[in-house]
Parts: sequence; structure tokens; C-alpha cells
Amino acid sequence: MNLNEWRDEIHAVAIEHGWWTEERSFGDIIALCHSELSEALEEYRDGRPMVLNHCNLDDEINCEPGAYYHTVHCCSNCGHKDVKPEGIAIELADCIIRILDYCGHAGIDIEDAILMKHEFNKTRPWRHNGKVI
Repeated sequence: MNLNEWRDEIHAVAIEHGWWTEERSFGDIIALCHSELSEALEEYRDGRPMVLNHCNLDDEINCEPGAYYHTVHCCSNCGHKDVKPEGIAIELADCIIRILDYCGHAGIDIEDAILMKHEFNKTRPWRHNGKVI
């Protein structure tokens, strides 16, 4: 799928699950995106792997650190299927999902916006003329 197709699917799922029953302010959307980035930072600071699956049944972590699962993964100890993906990459994905959800709500062509900004960035000087970070 391209980004706009992801945007549409993600936004449809958010609507189906009740996340757009009332209007949210732009500030609320930004705060929710920021909270996902803060969660990614906390995962990093806690030394958590990029991706892990957490079995909600027996509270055991049941996967190889850093392994990526593209579908729901069964618990290797008990076979339980209600496994929540966690980790740094998952929190980053949550932020992208929130951004794409908002783009779907607002009708933003995110592919075009990324392309425009990327093309502009290619013309910028080294570290934007002296920025340190």
C-alpha cells in the first residue's frame, strides 16, 4: 500500500473503534503524537528491544529481543493469541498511525506533503547552515 492508502485504512479503523465520535482539537492530536514519542523514549531508556510481544495471559515476555512480527504472534509458552506488541519500534509506529489517522480525518495528501518536503530538504546546505542538532 502507498501512504495515502495506509492513511485511509488507519483512519477507517479509528472511526470503527470509536476514536472520532467527537471532534478533537489540533492541540489534542499533537499531544497524542507527542505522547507516543515519549513512550518510545521511555522504552529506549528502559533498555527495551525494538519489538517484543507481551503475553497478556501469563505476563511473560515470549519472543526473541529485537524480533519483528508482522502479525499477531502466539505466546511461545502457552499458545495464547492475545499478544500485545511492545517496544521502541511499536511506539514509533503508534506515532505514525496517529499522524496518518489525523491526515485521513483532515484530508491531507501525506504522500505529496512528504515528497514536497523531501525534495526541499535535498536542496538545503550542510546542517542547514550551522545548526548543531
